[in-house]
Amino acid sequence: MALACVLLVLLALWIGLSAIAGAGVVADPLTTLRRLIAMLATPRFWKDCQTTFTAFTWSLLLSMLLGAAIGVALALDRFIGETFEPILVSFYALPKVTLYPVVLLLCGLGPASKVTFGVMHALVPVALLTRTAITQIRPVLWRSVKVMHLSRAQILRHLVLPAIAVDLVAALRIGVSLSLLGVLIGEMFAASSGLGFAAMTAMGLGDLPTILAIGVFLSVIAVAANATLLVLEGRLRRRQQAVPF
Repeated sequence: MALACVLLVLLALWIGLSAIAGAGVVADPLTTLRRLIAMLATPRFWKDCQTTFTAFTWSLLLSMLLGAAIGVALALDRFIGETFEPILVSFYALPKVTLYPVVLLLCGLGPASKVTFGVMHALVPVALLTRTAITQIRPVLWRSVKVMHLSRAQILRHLVLPAIAVDLVAALRIGVSLSLLGVLIGEMFAASSGLGFAAMTAMGLGDLPTILAIGVFLSVIAVAANATLLVLEGRLRRRQQAVPF
């Protein structure tokens, strides 16, 4: 119900803005919907989707794996945490667009640069969320595994991963949005296909309905993914309440 109300409010604002600014500035919802339906019927659009979401999948996977590994290292090793966490925070504060020439120099034009740019957007938040989740594990549990003389691998498997499962899903939700954003920005700068390239081409042509149609399509995908992960997060949280960490 709340989501429906939000959507209705956004739709009303969109209609009002289009009426005030004019179709030359903001295309109305009906025109945008018609353009989106027309785009869905073209092979080119689905090829762009495949290009974008392939790069997005790789960037999200790498962001989660590398981010979780870095977060574990920051949390379990005091020296690494105190040394590298400020560096990561400072890196994330930099505007990513300014680093794109360096990415192009190292990775060249093509999928690698888009994946790298997506990872750059999501890696640090995933790492910091993982580190925070581990540091919030109750001290009594750390003392217990120390008494049992568990190895690092056993601690990760039996204590850390179950304790931070909910937080990892939350990190995944953030990673989905940031990785997709990074890939799209990468496609806008240097690509010959993909939804970001299509949006940039439409901008150059002043094709407002196409720009908004791509935005609506991506918004639906992002909202659906976020809703799915929220449901998963809720289930894990309820299961975790039986054994709170």
